[in-house]
Amino acid sequence: MERAKKKVNAERERRRFDKAFKLEAVRLLEAGQKPASQLAAELGLNRHQLYTWQKQLQKRGSEGAFRGPGKLPLAEQDEIARLKHELAKVTQERDILKKAAAYFARELT
Repeated sequence: MERAKKKVNAERERRRFDKAFKLEAVRLLEAGQKPASQLAAELGLNRHQLYTWQKQLQKRGSEGAFRGPGKLPLAEQDEIARLKHELAKVTQERDILKKAAAYFARELT
């Protein structure tokens, strides 16, 4: 028997904020002119969300932070898959060469 999935707050819709909004919110937080709880209330956010954005910005810098949904663009996914395949091939070739070098070193002695 399958259970129907219930949302905790079915009537509540997830809000999305663009990069410019997040950068400005973090800038205001770091300016320190208002307490984080007051700033969050004025922006309609949870205080925790401001700190999360601040950590992301510090970790990734302004270029890498807030890039959107978690998936990479297809071009980047394809490039990563190609590089993984190439790495596996080169690793296999290296292992074969190591074994050959060891074999020939034993033959010479």
